[in-house]
Amino acid sequence: MGATENGTAAQQPLKFLIYGRTGWIGGLLGKLCESQSIEYVYGSGRLENRVSLETDIAAVQPTHVFNAAGITGRPNVDWCESHKVETIRANVVGTLTLADVCREKGLVLINYATGCIFEYDSGHPLGSGIGFKEEDKPNFIGSFYSKTKAMVEDLLSNYENVCTLRVRMPISSDLSNPRNFITKISRYEKVVNIPNSMTILDELLPISIEMAKRNLTGVWNFTNPGVVSHNEILEMYREYINPEFTWKNFTLEEQAKVIVAPRSNNELDTTKLKTEFPELLSIKESLVKYVFEPNRKTAAAA
Repeated sequence: MGATENGTAAQQPLKFLIYGRTGWIGGLLGKLCESQSIEYVYGSGRLENRVSLETDIAAVQPTHVFNAAGITGRPNVDWCESHKVETIRANVVGTLTLADVCREKGLVLINYATGCIFEYDSGHPLGSGIGFKEEDKPNFIGSFYSKTKAMVEDLLSNYENVCTLRVRMPISSDLSNPRNFITKISRYEKVVNIPNSMTILDELLPISIEMAKRNLTGVWNFTNPGVVSHNEILEMYREYINPEFTWKNFTLEEQAKVIVAPRSNNELDTTKLKTEFPELLSIKESLVKYVFEPNRKTAAAA
């Protein structure tokens, strides 16, 4: 299933059914729908409960379904290491059930997944600019969270109605949100300094709505082009937000002593997304435009 003709999409008013009301991305999606005057309803069913999903779809009659639900663990993915069944239920059973119900009803499912299923290797060395492509097989199973996400992505690839968006280290202009990658690392006692692909939600979430309008499916690396390191972000934070800000680095080996599960570090190839959306900004340009410039004005006003 690819993009439909624009004419067919325009005949039926859009109506989105969104799962993940209490989540960060789910909440932002609702606000975006309001700003674009798109009718939307949050699903009340549990993802792993097929009948409740069928009830939602029958009641809402959506044109598209968005899945921003799932478990990432609180305060972080280490939680999943000791709650494996709960993680499977939400991230595997629930996601597959939703995809299956949507297929049965002839609906495209936009599924916010993760790109934290890869790590730098000999074919994709750190700093080489060679990113993992959509069709590459995941090579990172260091955390149980990533392992479940890799499994479900592989299974979902058999569903022609699913659009899988590999989000990584999401960032938004809301620097007060504890889930924001910038907010997280600015509060850490020490940070590693590794270049990574990341997702600027202010730029990419509107693109995901456009992808629904175009009925795009398949796997997409859903990050801004290029990579940025932890130190580069914190240098920008100091420049734009807080000139007094300081931080300390530590090595991956030192980090390993304070976390339960290893973390994924990688670069994703965004050629496919950039070809479909040529206006997509590089990660550093997007950080300045969508995150730091608006907050600098706010900081100046304060």
